[in-house]
Amino acid sequence: MDFDLSATARDRLAELQSFMDEHVYPAESVYHRQRAEAGRDSHELPPVMEELKAEARRRGLWNLFLPDVGGLSVTDYAPLAELTGRSPVLAPQALNCSAPDTGNMEVLHMFGTPEQRERWLEPLLEGRIRSAFAMTEPDVASSDAANIATSIVRDGDDYVVDGRKWWISGAADPRCEIFIVMGKTDPDGPAHRQQSMILVPRDTPGLEIVRSLPVFGYQDQEGHCELRFTDVRVPAANLVSGEGEGFAIAQARLGPGRIHHCMRALGMAERALELMVRRAEQREAFGKPLAAQGVVQQQIAESRLAIEQARLLVLKTAWLIDNRGTKEARTEISAIKVAAPRAAVDVLDRAIQVHGGGGVSDDFPLAEMYAHARAMRIFDGPDEVHLRSLARQEGKRHG
Repeated sequence: MDFDLSATARDRLAELQSFMDEHVYPAESVYHRQRAEAGRDSHELPPVMEELKAEARRRGLWNLFLPDVGGLSVTDYAPLAELTGRSPVLAPQALNCSAPDTGNMEVLHMFGTPEQRERWLEPLLEGRIRSAFAMTEPDVASSDAANIATSIVRDGDDYVVDGRKWWISGAADPRCEIFIVMGKTDPDGPAHRQQSMILVPRDTPGLEIVRSLPVFGYQDQEGHCELRFTDVRVPAANLVSGEGEGFAIAQARLGPGRIHHCMRALGMAERALELMVRRAEQREAFGKPLAAQGVVQQQIAESRLAIEQARLLVLKTAWLIDNRGTKEARTEISAIKVAAPRAAVDVLDRAIQVHGGGGVSDDFPLAEMYAHARAMRIFDGPDEVHLRSLARQEGKRHG
């Protein structure tokens, strides 16, 4: 396996590092001030984000996640995505590389009709609109796709959608114009052929955004919403790929999406470790710097080990996707979805501990990053589902 970057990726990485240092990190305090001024319940985009997007595009740092568009392999993209994870609220969106848009763009790129791509993919690639992916439901354990209860029923030239969804990221953003909705078109069919995906524009009658849910008290700008679909009627042409293809599309979408999340998680962990070391060097207790205390030294060393181990597994997974395809990397994708968030949470927890009271305040980015990293152990499949998958693969290998 070769994890060396292409010349293009090396150039992009250097440009991204400059962009982060000169624009993104200085903009963090501006972004949070603008959000505070707009009010906790506002989901309008702070103006500084449009400035960052324009600068990123000027530098050629745009749509890097999609190999056919950005020109980078998954292995090439890994260190860039990790670097954006150091400022997870600002940097990915500045590069038009933030979830859930990246996964939705991949779905439309792989499975959309020419008309669907023209209507929705092109403005998403341009960063003019945003999107949401409506799969998770409040009334069932959505980690098992067979549980999904939302119905998608054919009626003449239309489909009618009824059901409830929640934790639908991006739905509160006024720029969110399209939802990819997963529901059942054939509830009596084979388990993995019951589901389909359909495009539902935001302004479709019967689609209601009930509320936006905070994560550990943090109300994200784009929101994580509960939705209600009541007799939502859309043209049959809005179906993605075909009836019964929903589960396969979800697997194709979630594979790359999971690896992007894991890459960014490592960026959060790296920044947390950096902050931990600086704090340990600056603070004294019992007559010497925290950095000279054995217990703190162990926390720093354990954090470096956790990051390096998780990064190698992520790079292996990226290489497998590039060279053998997502299907051949499915075991590793499950593995990193457990390993990378777990490593990030552990490193962030240690960094918070070393920071003392400051670690749980908003004076440092640690608390907000911890909230996101901890949530990663649930979304896109909870740890337990991925561990179950890994155990079953081991059973097949050795049984």
